[in-house]
Amino acid sequence: MKAVTWQGKRDVRVESVPDPKVREPTDAVIRVTSSGICGSDLHLYEVLGSFMSRGDILGHEPMGIVEEVGSAVTGLSPGDRVVVPFNIACGHCFYCDQRLYTQCETTQVSEHDKGAALFGYTRLYGQVPGGQAEYLRVPQAHFGPVKVPEGPPDERFLYLSDVVPTAWQAVEYAGIPEGGSVTVLGLGPIGQMSARIARYRGAGQVIGVDLVPERLEMAQRHGIDTIDLRGHKRLAEVIRDRTDGRGTDSVIDAVGMEAHGAPFGQLAQQFASMLPPQIAAKVTEKAGVDRLSALHLAIDIVRRGGTISLSGVYGGMVDPMPMMDLFDKQIQLRMGQANVRAWTDDVMPLLTGDGDPLGVEDLATHQIPLDEAPHGYDIFQKKQDGAIKVVLKP
Repeated sequence: MKAVTWQGKRDVRVESVPDPKVREPTDAVIRVTSSGICGSDLHLYEVLGSFMSRGDILGHEPMGIVEEVGSAVTGLSPGDRVVVPFNIACGHCFYCDQRLYTQCETTQVSEHDKGAALFGYTRLYGQVPGGQAEYLRVPQAHFGPVKVPEGPPDERFLYLSDVVPTAWQAVEYAGIPEGGSVTVLGLGPIGQMSARIARYRGAGQVIGVDLVPERLEMAQRHGIDTIDLRGHKRLAEVIRDRTDGRGTDSVIDAVGMEAHGAPFGQLAQQFASMLPPQIAAKVTEKAGVDRLSALHLAIDIVRRGGTISLSGVYGGMVDPMPMMDLFDKQIQLRMGQANVRAWTDDVMPLLTGDGDPLGVEDLATHQIPLDEAPHGYDIFQKKQDGAIKVVLKP
């Protein structure tokens, strides 16, 4: 089969690799019909290469048709149309019973002291072949895959794999009061959907912040009050002016480790990427530094006693945190990978009912053949050609 493989920094290639097979009784194999390129994939493309091996298959946002199931997989049959969550969980261990599927004890990568295994995401998370491919082996298929109905286009359901549950959890963790206010930092796919979900769930004021015109325009189409970061050097003051001088009740950081405006963190990441892989991995694990401008901005923006929800990925180990401000402002901070299956029952009626209340069919800006994946990564990483969400079609 063909698959998107990691070959080095900013170097992904579509290669022929062996077809996946059912190896365990709880496995399934699906024929992939759509697979998204995620902002987290860009971290592998740019920053986290020291944890990759040449030839690793990328991708953790797939959906498709079941081809084969193992003997222990019930409730799933060949021909079923499914979405595959990005985290791999058993559904019955201590943490799964608490709906913390990202911490599943069955698939935890204990060798690296990490949580549940993820598709297509470094050896820190199990080095499981990903879904930017023609076929995908799905471990723990008795629990993970979500069946979806035939008929609507893939884009109606594809984002159940990551984007919509991640945004839903971001809003849940933000603790926005009924009719309250929230600032969403970063209007990539997660930020776009977080802003829409916050508005759908009753936030009275949703402010989206970005510096890419196409992202701002997309948010405005969905009724989001936007601020162009390029025109406001003192963003926190602008937001306080709109919120009785206090700041918003909540802030969702949908940017993460590669924020603009953090030169020290950027230099540290670039330095690590130039080291030999084994040394770079150790440096990142023990002394990694993120670009923290978005998080520091969130701390400045949120009102006293408010909540910050982190959905953007961070990976630093020695990040400087303004603890005095966090403590003095009595800020609550929640974060973590999305526990996808915890939210699918809440989201599914919005995808299968009348209309499109979350606007999921207005997110993908590019649908391209799998063979063109290197181009898709390039324009997404460089924010060119209006690329907000790129979907690969095997």
